[in-house]
Amino acid sequence: MRTRKSLQGRVVVVTGAARGLGKHLAGKLAARGARIALVGLESEELREVSNGLPTESAHWHANVTDAEAMEQVAREVVEHFGVVDVVIANAGVALGGPFLDSETRIWNRVLEVNLLGSANTARAFLPPLLHSRGYFLQIASLAAMTPTPMMTAYCASKSGVEAFAQCLGAEVGHMGVKVGVAYLSWTDTDMVRGADEDDVLRELRQRLPWPSNRTYPLLPAVDRLVAGIERRSAHVYAQGWLRGIQGIRGYLPGLIGTVGQREMRRYEPHLSATRKTRVGLVGAGGAADEQVQGEQADTIP
Repeated sequence: MRTRKSLQGRVVVVTGAARGLGKHLAGKLAARGARIALVGLESEELREVSNGLPTESAHWHANVTDAEAMEQVAREVVEHFGVVDVVIANAGVALGGPFLDSETRIWNRVLEVNLLGSANTARAFLPPLLHSRGYFLQIASLAAMTPTPMMTAYCASKSGVEAFAQCLGAEVGHMGVKVGVAYLSWTDTDMVRGADEDDVLRELRQRLPWPSNRTYPLLPAVDRLVAGIERRSAHVYAQGWLRGIQGIRGYLPGLIGTVGQREMRRYEPHLSATRKTRVGLVGAGGAADEQVQGEQADTIP
């Protein structure tokens, strides 16, 4: 096990920092003495998070899918703090429901935010991380390891960010930058609560085998992630049992494919009855992203 390094005085950038996992990571990291740069879409919420932190902090309103905006944020963070030591690519959205029922624009948006947004974040902040020989933590998910029906966009995006981070780590490790991937099961955030508002998604999740059918408390997960950041770990598991999934993940697609067909057949009548009500990104974070997309569309002549 790697030795933990003090975060006292270190500058940590957190995307998707207005709520949920990002907000609580910022709070726990600040409690360890880190200085925090918050990035997200919800300006007022970011301001409230920043004002509540015990260490120096600042916030930036930016969309991770806007590469130029993220590069500007990176420059301003360096100007403000002088250095960047850790970057946490946490911003993410989710969409639930059958692929055939999904709207192309919204399905694609999940990949834009989760995968391309993470790449934009890395591209913008790698120069200062190379200077500090810092650490980049990519937030992935159990969804990167388990291809789950009704979650095609989210699973594709999280599998993508896992592969991206692993490739990136191999590229930049010799230059002193460490790259880690964080895995979370169903954890009590706005996103998971939003997904549970869909009756079929909630029932399907409840029928998953233990321990993947539980919703786990957020704060213990945050503690595990912070410990991983202190160790600059290549893999960080928000729930300890996820480590064991790595050894059997090669068998999961076939198993899930078989069981998933049975479950989808079981729920098909209910899916047909609720098809028109299943629209949009889930959770408050998803609503914030859709609001920004709507505002941008209104400004196009």
